[in-house]
Amino acid sequence: MKRYIFVLTVLLFSIGAYAQPNLSFDKVRQDFGTINEADGKKEIVFEFKNTGDSVLVITRVQPSCGCTASDWTKSPVPPKGSGFVKAVFDPHSQSGHITKSVSVFSNSRPSVLVLVFEGEVKPREKTMEELYTFVVGPLRFESNHLAFTRITKNEKKIRVMPIINTSKDAVTLGFEPTPPYISLKVTPSTLKPGEKGIIEGTYDASLNPDAWGNVSDLARIKVNGETQTNIYLYVSAEITEDFSQLSKEELANAPIFKLASNEVNFGKVKQGDVADVEFTFTNDGKRDLIIRHVKAGCGCTVATPSQSVIKPGESGTIKAQFRSAGYKGNVFKNVFVYTNDPQNSNVMLMIKGEVMVDDQSTAK
Repeated sequence: MKRYIFVLTVLLFSIGAYAQPNLSFDKVRQDFGTINEADGKKEIVFEFKNTGDSVLVITRVQPSCGCTASDWTKSPVPPKGSGFVKAVFDPHSQSGHITKSVSVFSNSRPSVLVLVFEGEVKPREKTMEELYTFVVGPLRFESNHLAFTRITKNEKKIRVMPIINTSKDAVTLGFEPTPPYISLKVTPSTLKPGEKGIIEGTYDASLNPDAWGNVSDLARIKVNGETQTNIYLYVSAEITEDFSQLSKEELANAPIFKLASNEVNFGKVKQGDVADVEFTFTNDGKRDLIIRHVKAGCGCTVATPSQSVIKPGESGTIKAQFRSAGYKGNVFKNVFVYTNDPQNSNVMLMIKGEVMVDDQSTAK
């Protein structure tokens, strides 16, 4: 009899010990269809049941991004009980097909379940202020930056920028003379009240022979014949060499710009001192290596190559000076090197170190 009671007790204990909650959702993926961005937030509700034989507790719910917020059943859910997990999706600045997820953490097994919702977002119509962000008197430009991005050395590229006259009077727009490699044309040059137009910019890199890498210019704006004070159109481009016409043989025999290291640490210097660094490189190719241009990333650094043409097998150096006045602590500066190596036509060198400030300087 005692043996029977013992076995029954162990059996009941075992059943209790292995009792588990089970988080079971009606569906773990929902398609909310198509919504308009202008309509605002959308709620998506996932319903679940505890199909296990022990109390279920959801400990937390983690959305996949900041555009979703969530709520859920926070009280313990008994066996056969039900609850919900709610996701709130904000379509602001979203467009097209979107897929988001919510991770649900609980004492069920598995301990984490991922819920997914998806759908299409129709973007709202943008306001004039959002479309034309740069204000120039009675006019609005799409931006203050006309970017030509990458241009090869012999290329001519055209970019356009929308403009609008927001005033009740006709307005004439123009620009002061620009460098020969930049031309800016306004169509129409005189805009009627509420009329839209375009600025057509042309960048001819062949007319800017000494420029390499990232270059920029400021174009002075004229409204009704008057030059605007401290208001400019920023024009930029990245000028690179064109290797697209090289044959396989020419590529195989091209120069190779091989650096001993693209990083130099000058150690520690006292604030106000100048740190001298040197980068060593070799032409590992079969034709002359040409250093087209060397440009420091800031005015506090100057850099010069030992020579501009390096024969195959020969080596050269790029010397740089870091001027530490005004700096303290760890510093990181860049030097950009432009070459005729098709594989390394634009190389970034790193200069780093630490600028020490004495107690007297700190006290000042």
